[in-house]
Amino acid sequence: MSEIEAVLFDFGGVVLTSPFDAFAAYEVEAGLPPDTIRKINATDPDTNSWARFERREVDPEEFCVLFEAEAAERGYSVDAHQVLAGLHGELRPTMVEAVRRCSVALRTALLTNNITPLAEQEARRSEVLDVVGLFEVVVESSVVGCRKPEPAFYEVACERLGVTPEACVFLDDLGINLKPARAMGMTTIKVGDPAAAIADLESVLGISLS
Repeated sequence: MSEIEAVLFDFGGVVLTSPFDAFAAYEVEAGLPPDTIRKINATDPDTNSWARFERREVDPEEFCVLFEAEAAERGYSVDAHQVLAGLHGELRPTMVEAVRRCSVALRTALLTNNITPLAEQEARRSEVLDVVGLFEVVVESSVVGCRKPEPAFYEVACERLGVTPEACVFLDDLGINLKPARAMGMTTIKVGDPAAAIADLESVLGISLS
């Protein structure tokens, strides 16, 4: 076993399929250039409509107005409601099993930037909520009022788990979210191919996750 005490997982793009897949499908359907949604989100990433929405500073309708205005400023016509519809991904069974095994051997936390607290997401399927229940700690941007990649978000997770950053390994599909965690002392794993990420996590932990 390693000296790691806690494993921190992102949700969408790690435990769930990536919302970027849904965004890409919408872009094709709407005749938008590839990565339009990501480019809008990458502009003023700490203060734009998406960031404000994930901190629950604006409601869904306010977000849609703001997001569509940001798109229009860049010459795009975007239906923000359809963009939001793409946020609910599908569970990745192999990653769910990894979470299950980690939850037996170590402390675990779910770190998610979301627009509505999980407890209020009536549309969430029971099997998704069952997976959420595997985590000892759940940190949600819409609840705590900060978001990845803000260092305060990771500090909340460590405080609730009672561990230091150096005792954590964190999995996320976005490098921008991993960078501050790594600077704090966490071991980080970027998730592209889930199988490769699980293999990397097994190497860090020294236990089987499949």
